[in-house]
Amino acid sequence: MKLLIAADHAGIELKNALVKHVQDAGHEIVDMSPTVTSPTDDYPIIMHPVAIEVARDPENIKAIIIGGSGTGEAIEANRHRGVRAAIYYGGNPEIVKLSREHNNANVLSLGARFLSKEDAVSAVSLWLATPFSGDERHVRRIKEIDTL
Repeated sequence: MKLLIAADHAGIELKNALVKHVQDAGHEIVDMSPTVTSPTDDYPIIMHPVAIEVARDPENIKAIIIGGSGTGEAIEANRHRGVRAAIYYGGNPEIVKLSREHNNANVLSLGARFLSKEDAVSAVSLWLATPFSGDERHVRRIKEIDTL
């Protein structure tokens, strides 16, 4: 599995912590964040190439994208066929698990302004460790999303 990561200015600090955690866990990660960030950077421009890469091979490429809330980032990612981005900005981590088990989410969008480093690390660990269930109803629903 290829794992990408990208963040805008609001998520850069959290991204740096997550890169270290993911690498320490033995995963290879490709950082697609800009080398210089600014409060005026625009998350669609940053997330667009990540989504294109995931859409190129949605079953074998995953991504973690990070912004202030994670919402706009997920919206950009989900505009690409084959990309299934789930948002997490805290609360019950079961949503992270279900995004993989039921939706085969291949992008996790994190809201840096709402997550502690510890909660983000825990969510990413859970997301990476949770497989897609492969249940027929979930496979069928994902196919419906892709064809509608």
